Amino acid sequence: MSAVVAEDQHGHSGTKVLPVALAAMGVVFGDIGTSPLYTMKEVFNGPHAVPATPENVLGILSLVFWALTFVVSLKYVVYIMRADNRGEGGIMALTSLALRSTDSPRAASLMAALGLFGAALFYGDGVITPAISVLSAVEGLEVATPAFRPFVIPISLVVLIGLFVIQRKGTAQVGAVFGPVMLFWFATLGVLGAFNVVRHPDVLGALNPLHAVRFFVENRVHGFLALGAVVLAITGGEALYADMGHFGKKPIRLAWFSIVMPSLTLNYFGQGALLLANPEAVKNPFFMMAPDWALIPLVVLATAATVIASQALITGAFSVTKQVIQLGYLPRLQVQ
Repeated sequence: MSAVVAEDQHGHSGTKVLPVALAAMGVVFGDIGTSPLYTMKEVFNGPHAVPATPENVLGILSLVFWALTFVVSLKYVVYIMRADNRGEGGIMALTSLALRSTDSPRAASLMAALGLFGAALFYGDGVITPAISVLSAVEGLEVATPAFRPFVIPISLVVLIGLFVIQRKGTAQVGAVFGPVMLFWFATLGVLGAFNVVRHPDVLGALNPLHAVRFFVENRVHGFLALGAVVLAITGGEALYADMGHFGKKPIRLAWFSIVMPSLTLNYFGQGALLLANPEAVKNPFFMMAPDWALIPLVVLATAATVIASQALITGAFSVTKQVIQLGYLPRLQVQ
C-alpha cells in the first residue's frame, strides 16, 4: 500500500487509482455511509424532534445537503487534505504541522490543546458509532413485522460482540471484501433514493439553501437544537483526512465525488420525498423507502455495512492512539 500511496502523491496511474478507491470504500466511508440509517429518523423522532411538515422536511434536507457540501466536500476533501504531514493525515498530523508553524509557546500550547480536544471528539464518535449504527440497522426488522421488536436488542448485542471478537484477531483477511460490500451498499442507497425522488421530484427544491435559512427563522432555538441530529449526517467525515496516509488523496477524492456523495444525497432526498408523501413514514424513513420484499435483505446488507463501518472506526481509534503516543501525549504503550 505504501508504494501505491507514494505514487499517488506524484500522479497516480489510472490503473491503480480504481482498486485503491474501491478499497477505500470499506474503510474511509463506512461511518458516513451508514448515517442515512438514523439521521432523518433522529431529526423527526429524537429528543429535540421537529414536526414532519413539508417546510421542515425541505429545511432539514437543505441543511444536510449543504453540510455534506461545505463540511465534507469543501473543508475535508478539497482543502484540509492538502495539509499532509509526510503523507499522513488526521487531527494529530494537523496538530503536528501547526506546532511546527509557530515559535510562540503560548500558541503552541493552545494548538496542542485543540488537537487533543479534536482527538477526544474522534474517540467519542468511535464510542457511539458501533452501537447506534448496528442498532439502527437491526431496527429495520420492526418495519418488516412488529413481532421482531423483542429481538432487536439481543440481535444487536450478538452482532456487536461478534464484531469485537473478529476485531481483536485482525481484519486483514476479510478486509478484501469490505470495498465491494460498501460499493453495493452505496449503489443500494442511490437506487432507493432515486426511486422515491422520481416519484416526488418536488423534494429537489431543498437544494435551495433558502429552505435552510427559513427553517432557522421559523424554529429558532428549536431549530438550533435540531442541528444535533443533522450533524449525524457528516459523522465520519474526518476519516477522509485521517486515512489519507493509507490510500492517498486521489483515490479518496475519486470515490467521494463519483460514488459516495451522489449516493448519500439521493438517499437523503429519497427519504425526504417519502416524508412529503407520507408523514407517517417518520417512524423509520430509511427502511420504509424499500418495498416489502426487499426489507429483510436490506436489513442484512445494512447490518453488514454497519459492522464494516464500526470496524473501520475502531481501527481508526488505534491509529489515533498510536499518533498521540508518538507525539508524547500518552505513555509509551504497545499497539497491537
